[in-house]
Amino acid sequence: MKIAMLVPDNRDEFRRYADPDPYFGPAPSALLEGLAQLPECEVHIVCCIHKPLRSPPKLAGNIYYHSLIVPKWGWLYGAYVGCIRAIRQKLREIRPDVVHGQGTERYCAVAAVHSGFPNVLTIHGNMRLLAEMSGARIFSFSWLAARLEQHALPRCGGVICLSSHTQRNVAGLAPFTWILPNAVDGQFFETSATPVLPRQVLCVATVLPLKNQNQLIRALDPLAQKEKFELVFFGDASRGNSYVEEFFHLLNDRPWCRFAGYADRPGLQAALSRATLLVLPTLEDNCPMVVLEAMAAGVPVAASRVGGVPDLITDGVDGLLFDPDQMESVRSAVERILRDEQATGKMAAAAKRTALNRFHPRKIAKEHLGIYRQIQNRI
Repeated sequence: MKIAMLVPDNRDEFRRYADPDPYFGPAPSALLEGLAQLPECEVHIVCCIHKPLRSPPKLAGNIYYHSLIVPKWGWLYGAYVGCIRAIRQKLREIRPDVVHGQGTERYCAVAAVHSGFPNVLTIHGNMRLLAEMSGARIFSFSWLAARLEQHALPRCGGVICLSSHTQRNVAGLAPFTWILPNAVDGQFFETSATPVLPRQVLCVATVLPLKNQNQLIRALDPLAQKEKFELVFFGDASRGNSYVEEFFHLLNDRPWCRFAGYADRPGLQAALSRATLLVLPTLEDNCPMVVLEAMAAGVPVAASRVGGVPDLITDGVDGLLFDPDQMESVRSAVERILRDEQATGKMAAAAKRTALNRFHPRKIAKEHLGIYRQIQNRI
C-alpha cells in the first residue's frame, strides 16, 4: 500500500532552515517509526516549506520525503491555496492509495480533502473547541484554523480521533471516525526511571492559561510546607503577556519551583528518568503526548480529568486523575503519589504495561494500516 502523509517539517515551522535533517512532531514521528517496520507499506511524506531545505529522498527503507516550496501568498491568509495546489501536483506523481492529513492546525487537512485521492485526517488539537475556549479574535490564527477545520471535516474520508473526546467533538461533521491514540517514541520505553532527591515533580507544557500552571503552583503551596520536592516546569514561555509574567512572579517567590525551558526528546527522556512524578493540570487536551511518554518511561502520572485524558489513564490503576479547577483535588493527587511509595510503584509498573499494550509504535502503525485499507476498500 502506498500512503502519502501530509505533515509539517518542523524545521520550517521553527524557522531552523540550517538543520540538516527533517523532523516532525512527536506523534507523527512515532507513527513513522512504526510504519518503517511494516514492509507492506510505502510512505511518502509531503510537506510545504517557505524556503529551501535539505531534502533527503528517503528517511527509511520504505519512507520517502518530498518538500515543496510555496510562496508567501499560498499560506494561511490565502486559505492555503498555494499549499493545496503544490501538494495536488506532487500527489499526481506519487499516485498514493490513501492520503493522510496530520492535524487540522495548518495546511495538512485542507490539502488532504482537496487532494483528489482517498483521504483520512488525524485531529491533534480540536481547533474549533480551542478557538471557542480562548475567545479567539476574528482573523487570528486560532479563528482561521477553526474555520478551516470546519471546512475539512465533512469533506474528508474519515477522521482518526485520538480520544472519545474528539470523536464527540466531530460528531455530525465527519462521515466516519475511529478512536486510536498516538504512538510513543520507542526510546521512551527504554527509559529507566530512577528518581533523584530532592524529588522532581515535572510539569511539561507551553505556559498558557489553558495549561493552568499558575493554579498548579498555588494548589501545591500548602504541600510544599510539608513535603520536600522540586516542581520543575518544561516548555515554551513567551514573555510579555500577563499570564506568563504572573507565572514567573510566582516562581520568584517559591524556591521549590523552577523553570527549565524547552526540552527536546532526549532532554525530556533524561528529565523523566529522574522524576518522581509528572503532573498535568490542563483545562483542555486531546491526547497529551507527555502523558503517554511518562507512562512509557514508568513515571507515575497525575493529570486532569478533562478532554481525552481519561481515555489514557485508569484512575487509581495506572495513574491518578484530578479536577484541575479544584485546588484540593490537584494537591491530593500529587500528595498521594509523593507519600505512598508502594502504591506509586504499582501504578508506575501498570502505566508501563498500558503504554506497551496500547501506544507502542508498531501496534499503532498496524492499526493505521487497517484504517487505510478501510478507506481504500470503500472506493
